[in-house]
Formats: sequence, structure tokens, C-alpha cells
Amino acid sequence: MNPEQIKALIESHLPDSSVSVSTPDNTHYEATVVSEDFTGKRPLQRHQLIYAALGSLMGNEIHALSIQAFTPGEWARRGEPAQ
Repeated sequence: MNPEQIKALIESHLPDSSVSVSTPDNTHYEATVVSEDFTGKRPLQRHQLIYAALGSLMGNEIHALSIQAFTPGEWARRGEPAQ
């Protein structure tokens, strides 16, 4: 899997999200996801939404995934540029 495929899967499951995915080796990935869907959800619940988008790919084609999940407000408070 390449980062663009993972990005597309997450965006299809969380349609109003902003997603960035990177990888050094096409096995271990880092994803930053900004979505209103995370509002009121704890970090574990946010990760579960992302894992649901990736389904059986987790642990198979995607060996490891580091996730940073933010609401738009949290992202803005970090002072990061818009994704």
C-alpha cells in the first residue's frame, strides 16, 4: 500500500476530514487526521474510527500506523498550517 491509498480510504470513511499519510518503507505509516467527526470523542474512539476505515488492512498490508487525530479547533490551536 502506498500513502495515497491509505489517505483515500480514511477520507472515504470520514468524508469531511483532512488527511496526511507518510511512510519511510510502505509498511510503517504515520497519519494525521483532522475531522469534525472527532468532536466529543476520546483519543481511543478517534483511532477506532480510523481503524474502521482501514479494516483488515491493519496488521496485514499496514504493519504499523501511528495516528494523530484532531478536531479542526484542536488543529488550529496548535498553530499548524491548514492541511
